[in-house]
Amino acid sequence: MTEKKEFARKLEKFVTELRDHVSSDDGQWTVKGFVDIFKNVYTISSDTKIVSKILEIHLFPKILAFAQANGYKVVLAEHQNYYPDISFVKASDQSVRFAVDFKTTYRNPKKPHLCNGFTLGSHGEYFENRASTKNIQFPYGSYSGHFCLGIIYDRAEAAEIDETRVHGLDDLHSIFSVARNFHFFVTEKWRIASDRGGSGNTANIGSINNIADIIAGRGMFSKLGEEWFDEYWMNYKKITVCDGKGGTKKISTLREFVEYKKGDVLLVVDKRSGNE
Repeated sequence: MTEKKEFARKLEKFVTELRDHVSSDDGQWTVKGFVDIFKNVYTISSDTKIVSKILEIHLFPKILAFAQANGYKVVLAEHQNYYPDISFVKASDQSVRFAVDFKTTYRNPKKPHLCNGFTLGSHGEYFENRASTKNIQFPYGSYSGHFCLGIIYDRAEAAEIDETRVHGLDDLHSIFSVARNFHFFVTEKWRIASDRGGSGNTANIGSINNIADIIAGRGMFSKLGEEWFDEYWMNYKKITVCDGKGGTKKISTLREFVEYKKGDVLLVVDKRSGNE
């Protein structure tokens, strides 16, 4: 078994333990808020960035124990915008490294088979130049694998949370959690990638958003392979072709790119919005 497969197997087994670590018996998040020195409890916001960061802190002791038990050192991102969140470096051979990014999102309350999706890191400088150290802990090409530790949850409705109210410690069990019904999964990031950017004007790779496909690793590149993922995102909107109308356009879909490279377009896995 290769080093990457063995690491993935252990990480996949590990995440099966995490739901019980963060959830009460009824599926609610055990984190209810934050406490001041006067023992007042303040409800946290349901803002996804806040939930994501607190979940990382909540899980970190377990992550550290996992690394130590399996012979890895944990290297955290030195800066907020660095990739990845955690680098696992093998203690006995420091050339063996795995990138693990926390990816947290919530289910669509009207279409619970869909989630809000993830951004899967930049396709900019460090992705194109695999030896670059810009905005990355170690050069991209020095990692043996790039993984997402994903968390999908139900977000509390606004009516269920009163951020203006202060509680006492005795009220902890009656405070409604801002997140519940967690599902943890592990996948290599290329397996859940889409062919579209993940956010605004930044050079981020977007994910698919069908939850069943995310958990199964059925992203748009899942039949093509990681090399196609790498090449597509290195060339995203950089190749100019005729648009068939007398003008030109930049290639910005996977199907167009595979056709351009004379690959098998039947291997492109289309994004699903349905739950069939």
